[in-house]
Amino acid sequence: MSVTGTVSPGNPALGRMFLLSKTQAILTWVFVLWIFSGAFVLIEPAPYELLFLLALGLGLASGLRLHRETLPLLYIFLLFVPFGLIGAFQVRRMELVHALIYNLVTIFLFLTSYFAANYIAQSPFRRMRLLAKAYLAAAVITALVGTLAYLNLIPGGDLLLLYGRAKAFFKDPNVYGPFLVLPAMFALQRTLLGTRREAIWGGAAYMILFVGIFVSFSRGAWGHLAASSLMVFLLCFFLEARTQDKVRMLLLAVGGAMALSAALVGLLNVEPVAELFAQRFSVTQSYDTGETGRFGRIGYAIDLALTHPWGLGPLEFSWLRIAEQPHNTYINVFHAYGWGGGLTYLVLVLWTLGRGAAGLVHRTPNRLLLIPVYATFVPLVLLSGIIDTDHWRHWFLVAGLVWGVVAGRSIVVSEQCTGQRALP
Repeated sequence: MSVTGTVSPGNPALGRMFLLSKTQAILTWVFVLWIFSGAFVLIEPAPYELLFLLALGLGLASGLRLHRETLPLLYIFLLFVPFGLIGAFQVRRMELVHALIYNLVTIFLFLTSYFAANYIAQSPFRRMRLLAKAYLAAAVITALVGTLAYLNLIPGGDLLLLYGRAKAFFKDPNVYGPFLVLPAMFALQRTLLGTRREAIWGGAAYMILFVGIFVSFSRGAWGHLAASSLMVFLLCFFLEARTQDKVRMLLLAVGGAMALSAALVGLLNVEPVAELFAQRFSVTQSYDTGETGRFGRIGYAIDLALTHPWGLGPLEFSWLRIAEQPHNTYINVFHAYGWGGGLTYLVLVLWTLGRGAAGLVHRTPNRLLLIPVYATFVPLVLLSGIIDTDHWRHWFLVAGLVWGVVAGRSIVVSEQCTGQRALP
């Protein structure tokens, strides 16, 4: 028997609420799997793409809320789409279908950024914690596998190396290394501001990721880790740390520097490691210097970008006078997507930087969620000047997280209610 219609077994509204709650629960697990799968991209389409499509469908079915503060990200995405499609038709030597696939991948990654922003904004503390756990688990596994493969301690380890450098389940060490930086920042922040248990586990995770990044022998990843770590330390120290926290952080900084130095010395005592380190640390490698080197070809690439308003088409540069790509994302986007697409991409970068900086200015519980994400994004922006990042899955994820955390700042996480800091 029912007193009101809201509890009647035959009430359609009750059935819809039940289905909605189940869909949302499934979406949570799919979201976790999607983030975790970002470490496994040996094949394309990777599980990351397939799980995102599933997450997007479940999000639409479960009534994922689109936040007003993420609307600029939507406008940027919609503005980029036509330029991305037009740019694909500018190719002369590459097959059109391959050019379309390349630019559609970029459009797809823009969409992942917008989805992540809105999903995180709906419940920033809970969902950032889920993301941090999934990402950190995937990263630690990947770093361990990459390190063991580099040390020839697992069978078939050669499949996880490229040119003697660890790449784990990625195609390129230069992507594998930077992928590990965001989870390293999550671990570092917990080491600096977490409970004693969190600090121990965070420190152990950071050390594993440090070694994993080192054996990638990616100079960009080394610099990325160093810059992001410094940003996390300074932002936590000056924006969030209490007096007792600051003393602890200074002691940890000294102890951590000594531990990392000891680990580095131990690695460099292995002769093959020392030789490859010296080679990679050199700033005069053959492909960096000369008219056709990494830096010398940038002038030629800029000239081409200025004289082709609709772009050259993706990867068309390698068919011209210089076979190697410019390895500068901010030039490549003008080549691949034309002036309109290139400028739209720059707007995305600059607006995300500004949105994140504005989020750090205001003291909210969400600021602790933002610090590791923003400290990862800023060096990524700089790294894009010397390497191609316009197809890095985690680049677009990090950009979306900046927008999502800032958009969710109105959803207050009370330390008095949770009994803990709002750490991801």
